[in-house]
Order: sequence, then structure tokens, then C-alpha cells
Amino acid sequence: MSGFFYGSNNRDAVVIILEASSGVIMGEGVSSDDRLLITELLGREPRGLAAVQVRNAKGEPSVIRVESLVDQKPFPTLFWLIDKELNYWLDGLEAAGNISVLQHQIDTCADLKSQLASDHASYIAARDNYMSAGIRKQLTELNYLAALQKKGIGGISDFTRIRCFHTYYAAHLVQSNVVGSMIDQHFLRGISS
Repeated sequence: MSGFFYGSNNRDAVVIILEASSGVIMGEGVSSDDRLLITELLGREPRGLAAVQVRNAKGEPSVIRVESLVDQKPFPTLFWLIDKELNYWLDGLEAAGNISVLQHQIDTCADLKSQLASDHASYIAARDNYMSAGIRKQLTELNYLAALQKKGIGGISDFTRIRCFHTYYAAHLVQSNVVGSMIDQHFLRGISS
């Protein structure tokens, strides 16, 4: 996603630019240095870590991809936001009540509702495509696969609701979605590099 900005609604905050088309690597393996940084950012050893899906402009992991089976349990959150600055910014947006602001817009617009449902379907398809044959077999044997295939972004089952910005934004950094786009449009106005 070329020219993508993220930052804070505070104009004095640092704005970082992710430039997928100019060197930010998407969906690569995990080095030992990555694992150490991810462990530090999470405050624990990562479980089910499959790949670094998005890196920031400094080359540090921003979004990781997680396996669909973690500790013998289904894990519906495919993309996990680990970027400290982004998490802090999104925490502030949520604390200010902005989920309800965007949810109201979705609730009152059939096109946005349709886009959101489509985003969930795309996320389910991506999770299915990333799933290895071995994990698919285990999920089937554990009788979890059918239920997992009904869970969208962040494991949500109601495809008209926003549960939290973090899960939508992690997915948005990988593949644009309506909630991530709305966050960009509503909260990044006036922020420039």
C-alpha cells in the first residue's frame, strides 16, 4: 500500500510512512532478530507465529501473521498488530469513543455494510489460503474448522459490527478494508509527513 500514513490524531506526534511499493516487505519469514523484537513488543513469547506480514519504514515488524491453530485451539485472528506506536494511537481513538462514531456510519449506510461483509469474506478466504494442509487436518479432526470458517476479522461473527480498531487495522495494513479506510479518512486528516 503505497504512501500509507499512520500516526496519531495529535499533530505533534510522529508520523511513520509505510511504503510497500518501495521496500517494505510483506509476508516474509521470521528471523531470530524479528522473534526477539516481537517477544519484546508482545511482552511474551509469540505463539503460532507464522510470518512478519508488514514492516514499518524502519524495517521493524508491524503486523505478524498467526497460524489458525495455536495450542490446539482455533485462532481466528490471522493478522496481529504489534507496532507499539500504532497500538497506542488506536488505543487513544478507541478510548475517545470513536468505535461508536464509525459504527453509526456503518449502521446507516448499506454500501458500508456491504463493504464490511465483503471484507470479512476476504479475510476468511485469506486465512483459508494461508492455512497449511496439516493445520487444516488438525482443525478438522478437532471439529473446529467449520466454526473457524464463520469467523471474520479478529474472530468476529457479526459481520456488521466493529469490535476493536486494532484487528481491523492490522488486516487493513495487509489488504485494505473499509474500517481501516474510515480510520484513515476520519483521523489522519491534517497529518502530513
